[in-house]
Amino acid sequence: MLTLEHLAGLLEPNRAVASARVAEFSIGGRQFNFNSQSAVMGVVNLSADSWYRESVCLSAETAVQRGKVLAAQGADIIDVGAESTLAHAARVDDAAQNSKLIPIIKGLRAEKILVSVETYSPAVTRASLEAGANILNLTGTEASAEIFKMVAAHDAAVIICHVAGKNVREVGDFDLSADPVPLLRDYFSRQIETAQRNGVEKIFIDPGLGFYYKNLQDSAVRVRHQMNVFLNTFRLRELGFPVCHALPHAFEFFQDEVRCAEPFFAVLAALGKTDLFRTHEVPRIKAVLDTLKVF
Repeated sequence: MLTLEHLAGLLEPNRAVASARVAEFSIGGRQFNFNSQSAVMGVVNLSADSWYRESVCLSAETAVQRGKVLAAQGADIIDVGAESTLAHAARVDDAAQNSKLIPIIKGLRAEKILVSVETYSPAVTRASLEAGANILNLTGTEASAEIFKMVAAHDAAVIICHVAGKNVREVGDFDLSADPVPLLRDYFSRQIETAQRNGVEKIFIDPGLGFYYKNLQDSAVRVRHQMNVFLNTFRLRELGFPVCHALPHAFEFFQDEVRCAEPFFAVLAALGKTDLFRTHEVPRIKAVLDTLKVF
């Protein structure tokens, strides 16, 4: 059971880093002041394999419309992906991804909506940035120097996801019982150095909490790890860059109320000082964050 004593025990030995500040920057002409205001990223999935049905759009028209609705509901950025990260999902080649993504990127940018594209492919990265994408949500480690150069050339931002493998579709499990921060800090330090060496200035880091559980049978272990990472987020902000979190679902616990999972995890992520919340449930997350501000 998560208790007040647990939170106090987490803060006391880490109090020196609790006030760490992170970089603030503009994306697509919009300034983000992460040290005083978090941001929300809404999700549009273009793959029929994506399990969060409310986010799935199978045509460019419905995807652009969903993006407009999410923006009206309070999303600062819309994240678009053409290949599901689920282990059983079909692979989608670069050409097929681009044919889906490009009209949607252009459609959303025509509405002055900031667009993030989730991919690990250099070819998809190039096409998306040329179409006007503002952020690359990078879910792989191969060809990272090449990809970072593209991001820099377009004055875009990058979300560096922690991926334990070549890409999000080829990941392994790791020890969920240990303190997660040293491993994450080491990974992000190396990736940030590579990104900066290749000219990228606008960087988010994302612990990638949904990528590593294909062989894990005990869902309680997974959820405990996710909660622990959320609450420890402030320790990662010491790296100097804003932290993005994709809010998970914990279906085994929430079951028919699964749409309440992301708002629950948003509370923990906010307590940990998350800077960018990636969610399928924009109005619910906005309500949670607005309510927390009242305190």
